[in-house]
Amino acid sequence: MYEAVHAHPDGESTAARFATTADRYGYDGVIVRADDADPDYERLRERLGVDVADAAEIAAADPQHASGAVGNARTKHTLVFVRGGTNALNRFAVEQDRVDVLTRPFEGDGDGDGDVNHVLAKAASEHRVWIEVNLGPVLRDRGGHRVRHLDKLRRLRRLVDHYDAPYVVSANPRSHLQLRAPRELVALGGEIGLGEDWTRAGLDAWGRLVARNRERLSESFIVPGVERGRYEEDD
Repeated sequence: MYEAVHAHPDGESTAARFATTADRYGYDGVIVRADDADPDYERLRERLGVDVADAAEIAAADPQHASGAVGNARTKHTLVFVRGGTNALNRFAVEQDRVDVLTRPFEGDGDGDGDVNHVLAKAASEHRVWIEVNLGPVLRDRGGHRVRHLDKLRRLRRLVDHYDAPYVVSANPRSHLQLRAPRELVALGGEIGLGEDWTRAGLDAWGRLVARNRERLSESFIVPGVERGRYEEDD
C-alpha cells in the first residue's frame, strides 16, 4: 500500500520524513504529490528502503490553465494528478487520458464546490482516470462540512461501483503527523459506510498505478499490450 502525500514545499514535512514514517506504519511507499518538490528519489529509495514515487498535482483555476500544465507534467513525472473542486475541473480531469488521478473532487472554494455525478463516473471509467476518495476531511474537519463530505463519499462509492470507475483512497496528509496507518484507514472506511474491503482496495490501487506508469515509462513500452523486444527466428 502507498499513501500520496504533500511534501515540502507544498506540505509541512519533507519527503524523507514522510517516507520514514510511512515505512514505520506499514506502507510500501509514498507518492510525493507536488510539482515543486524535487527530492533525490533514487537516493531516498536506497537510503530508506521504502519506495518514493514522484507525482505532479496540478492546481489550476480552470481547464484551460490545467491543460497546458498537464502536458508539461506528463513528460516529467511518473504520475499526473489534477486537483478538482469545481464541476469544470472535475469533468476536464476525467476526460483526459493524460491524467492519472482526479484528486479532491469535492473541495472547491465556497459556492464553487464540485461534485461527481453519473456522467463523470462513466467518463472516469472510460478513460481510466482514478478518482480520489479523500478521507482527510473526515479525519480533520468538524461540523456541517464533515457531514456533507461523508454524504458525498458514500454517494461516490455507489457511482464508482455502478460504473466500475477506478479509485484510490488517501488521507491527503500535509504533515507526517497526519499520516494514518493502513489498518486505521481501513477501519475508518468501515465505520463511515464505505466498507473495509473497499477502502483497502483503494489503498492498494496506488501501488498498481505506480507500477503501471513505471512500465509505460520504460524504453520497451510502446502502447498497452505492445512492447519492444527481440523476436526469435524459427529454426
